[in-house]
Amino acid sequence: MNSGIILLNKKSGITSFDTLRDIKRSIGTGKVGHTGTLDKFACGLLIVLAGRALKLSRWFSHSDKKYKGRVHFGTETDTLDPEGEEIASAALPSRENVQNVLTQFTGNIMQEPPVFSAIHINGKRASSLARSGQIPVMKKRPVTIHKLELLGWEPPFADIFVHCSSGTYIRALARDIALAAGSRGYLESLVRTQVGGFCLEETQTEECGKEINVLPIDKNVISKLGFPWFDVTQQEAQAISHGKPLDQILQNKNMLFSVNSFPNKIMAVFCEEMLAAMIEKIKDKWKYVYVM
Repeated sequence: MNSGIILLNKKSGITSFDTLRDIKRSIGTGKVGHTGTLDKFACGLLIVLAGRALKLSRWFSHSDKKYKGRVHFGTETDTLDPEGEEIASAALPSRENVQNVLTQFTGNIMQEPPVFSAIHINGKRASSLARSGQIPVMKKRPVTIHKLELLGWEPPFADIFVHCSSGTYIRALARDIALAAGSRGYLESLVRTQVGGFCLEETQTEECGKEINVLPIDKNVISKLGFPWFDVTQQEAQAISHGKPLDQILQNKNMLFSVNSFPNKIMAVFCEEMLAAMIEKIKDKWKYVYVM
């Protein structure tokens, strides 16, 4: 099977792009993409989609994420990670100061992304501009920090747990926590432990010569994305594959009622345990947004 989902435990010291290159070679297809990059120094859960499952990427990318990170206080680097050059230093904060400022970074906040990031500015990546000597202006963006905890304190290090929305930069969070505590800081290490309902404990480690396990997009996967589903017959699935309007396919009144009663705007359609389509409610009418 070379179409489906791969739950990978990415190693630190390798880029997400290089990880994909090795997976392509392992499963024999070039149609492979990750659903949320991990920096080179970071490790943990990397969700990879292969084959036709790549069309589902946006629903994985928008999922909440959980991390465990280690903040190094007293020094700030240009990349906000251990691979950068030191640009500032300050005295170490107290544990109490660090603990007290965490409340400033919970809930809906505006975050300034790192200069060294993949965000595009006038058609070029901010990181490329920074490496060429330019100083790009990084506009603040809204993100949500659902939970932020101080797990440990061993000066100059603080271990933190973060549950956040998609688009949150933990490197920027480390910088801002340090500044708020009257110090400077960068992210020493980072482990992504969860994406949506997918956990690090479910992952496989990529090793030379080891077969990569590609999982099908089944009801378990869809439920971990937080979406409901319903089943259709083979005849209805065939009509779906031909792009027939949903109101013609779901003529059964009970089926129409069940679909319209869901508050969700996204639903999955299965036929004999196989994903047939994803549908979305747009202006009170269900539309196809993905068809197998």
